[in-house]
This record gives sequence, C-alpha cells and structure tokens, in this order.
Amino acid sequence: MEQTDAITALAALAQPSRLDAFRLLVKAGPGGLAAGEIAEALGARQNTMSANLSVLHGAGLVDSRREGRSIRYFARMERVGALVGFLVEDCCGGQPELCRPGAGE
Repeated sequence: MEQTDAITALAALAQPSRLDAFRLLVKAGPGGLAAGEIAEALGARQNTMSANLSVLHGAGLVDSRREGRSIRYFARMERVGALVGFLVEDCCGGQPELCRPGAGE
C-alpha cells in the first residue's frame, strides 16, 4: 500500500459515524449489510449514512453491490490487511511478534 492510500483510508475512518459503519461491516462478515440496515443499526439518517458509505467506498475500504432497490456494502478485508501491514511494516525493530494484538498488555 502506498502512503497516499493509507492516508486516504485513515482519513475516511477518522470520523465516528464512518468508523462505526466500517466496524459494523467487519462484524457482518462476507454477507455484508444493506445501506438501510447500517443506518438503522447506527441510528443514522439514510442520506447521511449513504454519504459516509460513499467516503468509505472512495477510500477502498468497502465494496458495494446493487440488490434491487437497495445497495449492499461489504468490508474489503484485504484492503484492511494492507493498511495494517503498511502501519506495522517496520514494526518493533525487527521483532514483529511484539506487534501482535495484546502483545503489549
């Protein structure tokens, strides 16, 4: 992942509603969620959520698929993996095992 792509992805996640929507899509797994389901789960207006999902889509963090009159969104886990990989690429002075979740607790 290039630095500009990482910055775009991090900027997209640097807003509470977008971060909540993205985390909800990660939790939903490969089945994803319809835009209306996301808005309802987060107590957001559909047009506001649509704008937030558009930002996440533009950052490459989610994909979408039209299903009739609705759009279903999916977290792009390979993109998340690339972002995490970029962030910890030179982790811990050559000791990547220190970068594992929970390693510093």
